[in-house]
Amino acid sequence: MNDSVALQTLQIPLDQAGRRFDQVLAELFPDYSRSRLTAWIKSGDALLDGAIAPPRQIVKGGETVSVMAIASQEVPLAPEDIALDIRYEDADVLVINKPVGLVVHPGAGNPAGTLQNALLHYDEKLVEIPRAGIVHRLDKDTSGLMVVARSLRAHTALVEQLSERAMHRQYEALVMGPMISGGSVDAPIGRHSKDRVKQAIVDEPAGRPAITHYRVRERFRAHTLVQCNLETGRTHQIRVHMAHIRHPLVGDTLYGGGLRLPKAATPELTEVLRAFKRQALHAEKLEFAHPVGGKTISVEAERPQDLADLVTALRADTKVNGEADNARSRR
Repeated sequence: MNDSVALQTLQIPLDQAGRRFDQVLAELFPDYSRSRLTAWIKSGDALLDGAIAPPRQIVKGGETVSVMAIASQEVPLAPEDIALDIRYEDADVLVINKPVGLVVHPGAGNPAGTLQNALLHYDEKLVEIPRAGIVHRLDKDTSGLMVVARSLRAHTALVEQLSERAMHRQYEALVMGPMISGGSVDAPIGRHSKDRVKQAIVDEPAGRPAITHYRVRERFRAHTLVQCNLETGRTHQIRVHMAHIRHPLVGDTLYGGGLRLPKAATPELTEVLRAFKRQALHAEKLEFAHPVGGKTISVEAERPQDLADLVTALRADTKVNGEADNARSRR
């Protein structure tokens, strides 16, 4: 695929005097990411008064900036016809309801069949956007909502919202043990010191700040359905934080150990729990300011069928055992 090139020229406003070249460039050309603009400065594709200047060059105001904007293919992947559950769509963004089992990015063991491949098939222009427009991720076995940028300006704005903690992300999780009340976990997360697949609570600076707020939605005999809201978006954040407070997610073999059946569980609950082979986590709500115009976009996705079946079985088990307890107490 050939790269498309467009020359764009602007004059630096006088009130920008005293600022760095790369900072001013980011404000003048908001459609492009800071990393891309910096790369163009270093390659000579972004010039200050017709000359190459370092990113930290202090501007005086009034200079002419010229940018040779190169729209290159940033994702060397093959498009694949994989069905997408699209919950919102316009010229700048997509909101996808990701199913369980779909990997977001290609990687070791998953060279194809990913959400990225599916997006490239759905919109061929996404080859020009970093990571085909994906600005955040969900684990393979976590279901729910993700926002995808369809333009460079949207990508830049959405990445900034994430970094500024301005994007509202709400999850539903089913955890082990009876939880008395909600709360918050404020504990930094980093790579596990011995198991490179896992994340762990790690003191700063090795660990990055991570905050999860949770509240109880429904209690069962040996489980709790909770709502989780993220302030930060670290890898495996909810899974690590819930395990940290000794309420690991149901089905999370990486952080929660093996299958644990409640005492006197009904046959139906036993069957459903044995069949549930993933972490019980669903990204149910996503809310953000539209990158063009700022209108609030709010999207919700119902819990997937496997999680809905598990909740139904837990309710029935709680009712049956509650009635049995009442009957025994009346004797």
